[in-house]
Amino acid sequence: MTLTLYPAIDLKDGTCVRLERGEMANATVFGTDPGAQAAAWQQAGFKWVHVVDLNGAFAGRSENEEAVQSILAAVTIPVQLGGGIRTLAQIEHWLKAGVSRVILGSAAAKNPDLVRQAAKLFPARVVVGIDAKGGMVATEGWAETSDIPAPELARRFEDAGIAAIIYTDISRDGMKTGLNIPETQALAAAVKLPIIASGGVASVADIIALKSAAARQANLEGTILGRALYDGALTPREALAAC
Repeated sequence: MTLTLYPAIDLKDGTCVRLERGEMANATVFGTDPGAQAAAWQQAGFKWVHVVDLNGAFAGRSENEEAVQSILAAVTIPVQLGGGIRTLAQIEHWLKAGVSRVILGSAAAKNPDLVRQAAKLFPARVVVGIDAKGGMVATEGWAETSDIPAPELARRFEDAGIAAIIYTDISRDGMKTGLNIPETQALAAAVKLPIIASGGVASVADIIALKSAAARQANLEGTILGRALYDGALTPREALAAC
């Protein structure tokens, strides 16, 4: 089986950054031209780009529209976008603008009817983002932790028609401590939906480990790559070769 790799572009104030454990105060700027970064990932051979509007995740509305538009203009590969998308109008706006898939995180936890409605209107173009602290769903840019276990939230959308679930272990995000494969596998075992792992990829060993897990859990679809790509601990060539 081949994993899908999603190089990430996290946007803060129009720049490309990486956070540590979702803390906006711990942002490292890796570039000031999001469009050029997206083009570089496409040129490297990646088949998707994963974009998050970090300001939007906290504000509850899109805050980096110009940067996202520059990304869409720079690539021909599909782009999935999350961060601050909380209404049907916002979903429709971004899909019409050229985003291939929208990611609903806080909205999925707090307004599941919106997810179902959007998935019905836009089949296979809605992704649910489940971000967890200690296995419990976190929302509002990871600022709030709910009392909902991640697998329970995933099961709510089993029959909704969504494209995939992105599962992020917040404690590992941006820390290069390795994917939380046991928790990701447990989530994958709870549903039949494709699961995209996120948070903590440190080296090619993490991709190899996820591929091994996917051999046993077929709906482990891929992973998001962040800090390790940006600081050179993982090169696009070795990442893609490992798939």
